[in-house]
Amino acid sequence: MYDPTVFENLKVAFENQVYDLDTIERKIDITNRVDRMDFSVMGRYFAIQFTLVGQPEVTAEIVLEASLEELAAEILEKPDTSPGCSLVLRFHKRVQQVSEQCMKIEQALHGIWEPDQKVKQTLSFEYGQEASSYLNKIELPFNHKINEEHMGELEDFLEHVLATLIVLSDI
Repeated sequence: MYDPTVFENLKVAFENQVYDLDTIERKIDITNRVDRMDFSVMGRYFAIQFTLVGQPEVTAEIVLEASLEELAAEILEKPDTSPGCSLVLRFHKRVQQVSEQCMKIEQALHGIWEPDQKVKQTLSFEYGQEASSYLNKIELPFNHKINEEHMGELEDFLEHVLATLIVLSDI
């Protein structure tokens, strides 16, 4: 009998809760979804993007990845391994006053997430366009693997994501 991997179980758990926020609770609008098997490195990748209902200016993206090593260790039941997935949370938002807004974003995120959580902000603009605003890609890479033991924390995690969307919309 097929036994789903940690990646598959987490992907389904994220999908269920995010789709409930969209279809049942109507707090968000899902804008994109990616479920990919990367044959060049034999890894798995899942991402789901969404915005708050009626507030498309800020996008949240949850990214879940599992490498070949992680998948193989789990499927082959290698001893002394604890299979898991990497998790990255991304937000996309336009900013005009770069120094001021980026500092406020970093402070706000440290107030919502753990104070030692790394926050990476990458600014970009389209060449040839007047740079009156920049696209800010805000990343929070989680430094530990997640597995099925973390499923009970998904609801709280998503509440923090929603709180982040609200705060970022006000900056």
